[in-house]
Amino acid sequence: MHLSKAVTSALAALVAGAAVTVALTTAAPAGAAAGTGTGYLRTSGNKIIDSTGATVRLTGINWFGMETDNRTFHGLWSSNPWKSQIDQMAGLGYNTLRVPYSNDALKPGATATGINDYVNPDLVGLSPLQILDRVVDYAGSKGMRIILDRHRPTSAGQSALWYVPATPESTWINDWKSLAQHYANNPTVIGADLHNEPHAQGTNPNATGACWGCGDQARDWRLAAERAGNAVLSVNPNWLIFVEGVSCPSGGESNVWDGDPSNDEDCGWWGGNLSKAGEFPVRLNVANRLVYSPHEYATSVYHQKWFDDPSYPANMPAIWDKYWGYLYKQNIAPIMMGEFGTTLTANVDKIWLQELMKYTGTGVNGMSFTYWSWNPNSGDTGGILNDDWTTVNQAKQAILQPYLIPPVGSGSTPSSTPTDQPGQCTVTYRQANAWQGGFQGELTVKNTGTAAIGNWSATWTLPSGVTLVNGWNAVVTQSGTTWTAKGPDYARSLAPGASVAVGFTANGPASTPQNASCS
Repeated sequence: MHLSKAVTSALAALVAGAAVTVALTTAAPAGAAAGTGTGYLRTSGNKIIDSTGATVRLTGINWFGMETDNRTFHGLWSSNPWKSQIDQMAGLGYNTLRVPYSNDALKPGATATGINDYVNPDLVGLSPLQILDRVVDYAGSKGMRIILDRHRPTSAGQSALWYVPATPESTWINDWKSLAQHYANNPTVIGADLHNEPHAQGTNPNATGACWGCGDQARDWRLAAERAGNAVLSVNPNWLIFVEGVSCPSGGESNVWDGDPSNDEDCGWWGGNLSKAGEFPVRLNVANRLVYSPHEYATSVYHQKWFDDPSYPANMPAIWDKYWGYLYKQNIAPIMMGEFGTTLTANVDKIWLQELMKYTGTGVNGMSFTYWSWNPNSGDTGGILNDDWTTVNQAKQAILQPYLIPPVGSGSTPSSTPTDQPGQCTVTYRQANAWQGGFQGELTVKNTGTAAIGNWSATWTLPSGVTLVNGWNAVVTQSGTTWTAKGPDYARSLAPGASVAVGFTANGPASTPQNASCS
């Protein structure tokens, strides 16, 4: 999925705000890892487990841009600094970041564009890979994990097959090996999503797109995934290998005009059809490294026929079972739903998202996922962020929130509404950036007591003429010269020893807060 996905009716189927980084110290349930676990990850049946054997659930988000002509993350042009965006992700409960890229971004001399040098001066002049390194390091410090997604062979667009003339299979594999070696000693980066959304092309019997199990070396995605996955594991055996589905197992679209329904194939979303994976599994040379990663979308992407079923949404679990859910339910392999999303403007889509999340299961034993997307500029889904790249789409977040497993030390949401509790806390300040006519500040509120602080807040004053532009990691407001930061309703408790970095940007002369206090 990317920006606006073109679909045709001939296909049987296609393819701050209000964040807070409150660190709760609740114990993980027995047999479950806190956050994203310890060390490298591997698989056991339908579970992802850490180096201690504890179960891990990846509940993440996609942050795209590195696959486009910008060759780096979108939103670096906004007023929300890149670190603050990762703070928001972690604070909201997203413990994994799926990073789409194109092979163009990895070429020698590749340059990153679209960076606001006032807000992100530390990224200016860096290559796309160097910026990715910065994101990996900072996300890792938050307890997050990274999945790399080869989204496009070139920045020009997606492809049905894993190769195009400008990017042959050899380049695809060599670039994957290079990335696997580059991050070989960094367990923040946990694996490779080998190719985004393989799909059908051409009308049967003249199929030219990606098939599953057809045996054609040039088109069989299952065989290609084995070749690339084993090449990656040969240089980094610690990585997980994420393999998406196809759209039509034959690799071609059904001829719906021939009047013969017996020849019409059952297809699914691009990358979403793993119905043949049980019969033709991906075979890797290193055991316990395979994760299947389907994609799933709502009507804002394409109006599939199943949305019109009179029994909707009761019909959906059987559809998900057929395309990919059986792999999980039969304990064959873990599922990590790499993309799913919607604008949420239609009620049918709201129902879809609610039912899909129920289907994945609750708690640490549920299926893993990375939502599409963090970015608001995804044309047919929008994002978790609104168009200002700072405030959160609360309607989407509210549906996802109960299923999120926050990274340890970076954010959580209490299971119940906390009551007001006294506590001891401190406030420290640093100026993060300044430019002509404005500045960026960060106040760190820390609970130095032995009891959790419910409904935490901080206040400070700034001179007259300094005005708030936006804030993040708390609800930041201004009344005259008095500024206030409060935890939002879904994350109001500050655990003993925990801290939250409240960021803001302001118009006016750079100033140091006075009379800062917290409670």
